[in-house]
Amino acid sequence: MLTSDLGLIFDIRRFSIHDGPGIRTTVFFKGCPLSCWWCHNPEGQSRAVELWWRENRCLRCNACLSSCPQGAISWQGERAATDETLCALCGNCVAACPAEARQLIGRQMTVAEVMAAIEKDLPFYDESGGGVTFSGGEPLLQPHFLLELLQACKAKELHTALDTCGFAAWEALEAVRPYVDVFLYDVKVMDDQAHQKYTGVSNRLILRNLRRLAEGGCRLALRVPLIPGVNDSPQELRQLGEFAASLPGMPPIDLLPYHQTALGKYERLRVEYLLPDVHPPSPQALDSAAGILREYGLQVRIAGQAAEVPRQKILP
Repeated sequence: MLTSDLGLIFDIRRFSIHDGPGIRTTVFFKGCPLSCWWCHNPEGQSRAVELWWRENRCLRCNACLSSCPQGAISWQGERAATDETLCALCGNCVAACPAEARQLIGRQMTVAEVMAAIEKDLPFYDESGGGVTFSGGEPLLQPHFLLELLQACKAKELHTALDTCGFAAWEALEAVRPYVDVFLYDVKVMDDQAHQKYTGVSNRLILRNLRRLAEGGCRLALRVPLIPGVNDSPQELRQLGEFAASLPGMPPIDLLPYHQTALGKYERLRVEYLLPDVHPPSPQALDSAAGILREYGLQVRIAGQAAEVPRQKILP
């Protein structure tokens, strides 16, 4: 059980340019209440530390087998398979592997440890107008740790962004919003039944929280993954356009084209990928989707860069 003094982080990515304005450090929290079929960070879904194996790096040297005190690793054909019922996630096999074919996903960190990583890039924030983005997974699953990090960032006068799916208690959002300069708010699917099918949860709480943030004057940029056959129909896009245009401030929309670059992650995690036959949308499909949304007077951008938002501190 994690306390507010410890958080479970699975990556800290430096020099990011797609997670808010300027050059940023993105901190990825482990654990997510959604299970999106197209998730490009499947290693961030589980709330526990996980082990994955890169078969293409494996030297078949047996170092992992001899290092495992639980005897959880054995050869099954050409694979060094791990019995998850025996594995204690001790990390011995990771340390023993000379090719770094094994990796533990998720590390318990203190606020001070995360801040030390963030502060390495202070000169780049000042020069580019950048800052820190908290992403995941879903940061609001670790609300106390997130709040402490945001407060620490604000003590250093750093620009902050929170990339969230919005599926969280309002109390958690209300606690962090004075310390968030911009919310990068994910909107997956407008139809609630389809949302439940493709993400595992209803979108009612998500949309309700989004409206409350907008009505509270928070700076927002909506992030919409465009998934062919899931949320790219004219009817779905018009529903999205109508909803976004009804929000105070009419926040900009970032259209994020579906891609397949995460397929290797699913293989390493031994998890089935549920959209194997879906391909990225064509440039024409992206332009058409953006055109429908612009009919509602919305600012729409395509392909990864968050819409520019003024760097103004949000008041509670």
